[in-house]
Amino acid sequence: MNKTLTARLFGPKAWAALAAFAAVTLILVPILNLVVPETSALHLSTYWVTLIGKIMCYAIVALAMDLVWGYTGILSLGHGIFFALGGYGMGMYLMRAIGREGNYQSDLPDFMVFLNWKELPWYWQGTEHFLWAMLLVVLVPGLLAFIFGYFAFRSRIKGVYFSIITQAMTYAAMLLFFRNETGFGGNNGFTDFKRILGFHIAAPETRVVLFGLTATALIGFLLLGRYIVTSKLGRVLAAIRDAESRVMFSGYNPLPYKLFIWTLSAVICAIAGALYVPQVGIINPGEMSPANSIEIAIWTAVGGRGTLIGPLIGAGLINGVKSWFTVAFPEVWLYFLGLIFILVTLWLPRGVVGQIQSYFSKQEKRA
Repeated sequence: MNKTLTARLFGPKAWAALAAFAAVTLILVPILNLVVPETSALHLSTYWVTLIGKIMCYAIVALAMDLVWGYTGILSLGHGIFFALGGYGMGMYLMRAIGREGNYQSDLPDFMVFLNWKELPWYWQGTEHFLWAMLLVVLVPGLLAFIFGYFAFRSRIKGVYFSIITQAMTYAAMLLFFRNETGFGGNNGFTDFKRILGFHIAAPETRVVLFGLTATALIGFLLLGRYIVTSKLGRVLAAIRDAESRVMFSGYNPLPYKLFIWTLSAVICAIAGALYVPQVGIINPGEMSPANSIEIAIWTAVGGRGTLIGPLIGAGLINGVKSWFTVAFPEVWLYFLGLIFILVTLWLPRGVVGQIQSYFSKQEKRA
């Protein structure tokens, strides 16, 4: 990896920016939301806390995409399935935490009572326990990614063929979860959550805690990504991206490296999904739609893949614009998103961060 690029991304200014981000999200936001009166112009509403928390979840997903696409050259168009599976794992716990406070006042989730289910399916057993549900959040997407990746990478499927297969997998999962008999709420999914770990889920204090956990996870995964890409493992991954055949001739087997980063990326997405659900209050099969997975790739490309920081910026920019655009001009949002991707591909092939890096490189040469 280019030493100048590494220094620029992880030098003193970058560490200062990361510290400022931590201070704002973990200290300033809670104060502005919980301490500053609602009548004050400085008050930060719960709406904004939730919106920013949601965007940070998307940023974690974009970071996960960057590890497999930007640094390893594996373009996945199916990362939405891992995000959704993590969300469903959290959703199962939240549905069980409702208890008898549902509309039907039953121990079963409302949608099961409505569909005349008599008992919980076997795969719902134990989901009333938070730790078991969180274990499912990690294990189910991780195991799916490991099995899928093992057979795909062993068969040396890559490039556009791999992208198509990942999208087909996501689409098939979406169709499966839309069916009522699978036991995941059909097209309505899970919603109407009441509490998490005994705390009311809609309380401002709970929202702020979830916001803080999301910010902490984002910082933690960013540091983990930095550790990986600056290590020997990161150099091997970059070599696989640039010339996999040469890596094999050098005596390295690409399979375990690709399988490790692919599975890790899936688990990171799942954790982001688990943080996303209690903040937005719903999870349904729509999160597995192929369009969502394509959006993840667009976030990464717009910000600048292979930079770690870029995908976070891309996710923030695109979803910030989306929040306004889908309210003001909902019927043209997808056209606008497509236009952004085309313009970035033509004029900003290295993304926003790549363009900034090019500018500073030119300034250094002139100096």
